[in-house]
Amino acid sequence: MKTTYLIFLFLLASCLNLLAQDTTAYQLQRNKINAMLAERSARFGQYDESLNARTGIFGFQTKRDIKNSNEILRQIAINDNNIFTELKVLLDYKDLQFQEVKTNIDHSQVRIDSYKKTIRDLQVKNEELLTYNQKIGKNADYLQLFLALFVVSTAVCIFIIYRKNKAMKAKEPSSEIKVL
Repeated sequence: MKTTYLIFLFLLASCLNLLAQDTTAYQLQRNKINAMLAERSARFGQYDESLNARTGIFGFQTKRDIKNSNEILRQIAINDNNIFTELKVLLDYKDLQFQEVKTNIDHSQVRIDSYKKTIRDLQVKNEELLTYNQKIGKNADYLQLFLALFVVSTAVCIFIIYRKNKAMKAKEPSSEIKVL
């Protein structure tokens, strides 16, 4: 019995450990995405600054300013693609967790239904055994009654036979031969 409890506790600890690992991986993925979003915001700030940068003659933008703005915009687009990729991984974690929960619910429901069926079967069997026990009890009562009647009638018959036998011996003449 103790071994069963120990095995159960070990399996429970393993499941909790796996759940904690999934939660940790999910949190790490969220932190990674949040860091990427912060980087995107910083680059977008750089992009705004580069759009306002005018290093040309008479305050115009130069080719270099426009290339710099385009490069920052390209890095923002690359970062956005990376964010989308990481968001997909995060959604996959969520889908996996959802599937796990659904599977656990389905498994639990199957177990609950099995328990209900077992309880119903045991209740039916219990009713059958109670009915059988009552029949056996009545049969045992009848058997005891018949046995008691048999013993009493046998005793009465033996007593009657004994009395008749004694009465016949008393009426019977002596069969002794008398010699004169």
